[in-house]
Amino acid sequence: MTTKRKAVPQFKSETAERKFWEAHDSAELVDWTKAQRATFPNLKPTTQSISLRLPAHLLERIKAAANSRDVPYQSLIKVWLEEKVKS
Repeated sequence: MTTKRKAVPQFKSETAERKFWEAHDSAELVDWTKAQRATFPNLKPTTQSISLRLPAHLLERIKAAANSRDVPYQSLIKVWLEEKVKS
């Protein structure tokens, strides 16, 4: 069974579009049976800078470990943190 759907209006700005979708149900306008999964291969996760105080000897050990792996030490810290959080 196919039903005639209303046309999605053209928007002058992202703000106008956001307000429209906040007040309307997409089921009347979009045929979700034809939806396809979107992929964004170049989308990078949002990052936030933090300040972290480490003892000098610990930072030197981290830098030495990063140097032996030929990676930046901050990248190595991120990898280690991610591994620890996942475990």
